[in-house]
Amino acid sequence: MRRWIAALACLAALVALACDGSGEASPRPSGTPRPGEPRVLAALGDSVTSGYGSCLLLVSCERNSWSTGDGLRVESLYRRLRADAPGLRASNRAVPGARAAALAGQARSAVRDQADLVTVLIGANDACRGDVGDMTPVATFRDQVDAALAVLREGRPKARVLVVSIPDLYRLWQVGHTEPRAVRAWSRGVCPSLLADATSTAPAAVARRARVRDRIEAYDGQLRAACRAYGSRCRWDGGAVHRHRFDLDQVNSLDWFHPNAAGQGRLAEVAWNASGWAD
Repeated sequence: MRRWIAALACLAALVALACDGSGEASPRPSGTPRPGEPRVLAALGDSVTSGYGSCLLLVSCERNSWSTGDGLRVESLYRRLRADAPGLRASNRAVPGARAAALAGQARSAVRDQADLVTVLIGANDACRGDVGDMTPVATFRDQVDAALAVLREGRPKARVLVVSIPDLYRLWQVGHTEPRAVRAWSRGVCPSLLADATSTAPAAVARRARVRDRIEAYDGQLRAACRAYGSRCRWDGGAVHRHRFDLDQVNSLDWFHPNAAGQGRLAEVAWNASGWAD
């Protein structure tokens, strides 16, 4: 009889407590968010955030994304956050080729995802056009970024947003224009406004590259200002990603433009250190 009574008491205790004599609450099931813990990380942007070219082919490879990747080769923001938020899910809404005009649509997807954390990296494709005259005007770029951030602010007002500066594409030309394999790849139409005729020293080519460099810096200035206007829930990376002095060993050997897994990992590290999300 005593054994039956003890068994019934233990069964009742399992409803709320672990039946181990410790008197402590049962452990939280794996993957269940704690109260106040972020549930969804959403990534907005272009091919860099989609992990394009970081696997064996020139296709998106989201497992290597600096933001939401869950693969073992990249210590992404998602993997870092899961150390303290094991219930976190990731949603990668970045699309190769996307320009700032597409950002509002991606933001609407992030709202539907009920994102609590959002990363934004956009602008390279606004500068990488067929000709410098086709680059997105700075004022238009700002309007499009503002429109996307307004979607997030209205739909997910408590979400924290990290806006990341555009990688220094001019540096890519600097470190790559003496590498014949890179020059051959770029000649197939990779960011022609900057990388066409990569070895040319003609005044027109020099001036063209300078215009692209200046336009990217102007975009970064607008990203910074847009984040500041958003308010305290938005964090600008302080230009950390743009200042990163990457080398060719951090881009893939197919198009010599997009980050490989090592480059994605370094991008994740720089963005993480600037995010403040570890606090």
